[in-house]
Amino acid sequence: MQLEINGATAYAYTGGKAFDPSLPTFVFIHGAQNDHSVWALQSRYMAHHGYSVLAVDLPGHGRSSGPALATVEAMADWLLELMKAADVQRAILAGHSMGSLIALEASRRAPEPVIGLALVGSTYPMKVSDALLETSRTDEAAAIDMVNIWSHSSIAQKPSCPGPGFSVMGGARRLMQRMSARNPDGLFHTDFAACNSYAGGEAAAAAVRCPVLFVFGNKDMMTPPRSTKLLTGAIAHGKITIVDAGHQMMAEAPDAVLDALAGFAATIK
Repeated sequence: MQLEINGATAYAYTGGKAFDPSLPTFVFIHGAQNDHSVWALQSRYMAHHGYSVLAVDLPGHGRSSGPALATVEAMADWLLELMKAADVQRAILAGHSMGSLIALEASRRAPEPVIGLALVGSTYPMKVSDALLETSRTDEAAAIDMVNIWSHSSIAQKPSCPGPGFSVMGGARRLMQRMSARNPDGLFHTDFAACNSYAGGEAAAAAVRCPVLFVFGNKDMMTPPRSTKLLTGAIAHGKITIVDAGHQMMAEAPDAVLDALAGFAATIK
């Protein structure tokens, strides 16, 4: 599905079904240097089980034209404009990593249509080490390799992978490389800097009144569960689900993430 937002093309995958704004909508928001495809299983399932789906490509990522936006606040505003253009009335915002901050900020800015928040691989503050931030600026290829290693709990294929011979780490690395090729203007550094500089998370969390699901990976080295106490403490009514995976849990533990999202959505009226 293509929309025009602020004079630029915006793309959202609808899960293989025509978008119907009369249904509650799952809005899936990817993380740094990724696109909508990281939500492949979860978005398609929801589209075929009673929800409309918008799995977005953020500006400068995937099929959405750039430039990439430099702050979480700007990305949240863009997301709300996309939801308005699609006539979304009731939305569950599901964000991974950087996408979780965007979902959180969007819910603060426009709480009315947000009936649920699913924050996957999230933390606040989402600080990036100086070394990684600098590497993302000066040597994006090296930064991709660093993050790819730290985002996975193992090089071994899991039983729920799509098929024999599929490499979770290889697929994630190739996706980030493709994002670099499509947008060579320092995309990774822009995304990382946005996460690192976002200062509104505590206020946004305190404003949340809708149901919230946290999904954390027990082997996550990028946003480890021990770093999440400020965020989970500020949203005390949030439900926490732990899956056996690293940061890229939608690929490493796709069924567990899907079960968590589907179970959460079923509780929202």
